[in-house]
Amino acid sequence: MIRVLIERQIVEGLEQPYSQAVTGMMQAIVRAPGFLSGESLRDANRPQHHFILSAWQSRAAWMRWLHSSERREALDAISPFLEEPERITLLEPLYNRG
Repeated sequence: MIRVLIERQIVEGLEQPYSQAVTGMMQAIVRAPGFLSGESLRDANRPQHHFILSAWQSRAAWMRWLHSSERREALDAISPFLEEPERITLLEPLYNRG
């Protein structure tokens, strides 16, 4: 399993339209093969700084979603609200809990 952290800086004043658009993206992502879970978060001190944290069965599952037409369409819908390109970080567990 891997986790993916996506950071987005939203244009000030466009948080509400961004939130509506990202809801559509989250609805699309739950249908992606290999998607396990995800949440949308906001920096408590900087309201325009948003994060998506998702869990995937494998790096290959994430890469399929990353390059899918569904993600491209969803990203096109939120791009007008972004101050800069999103930053993506792939995270791997350091140890097994079991």
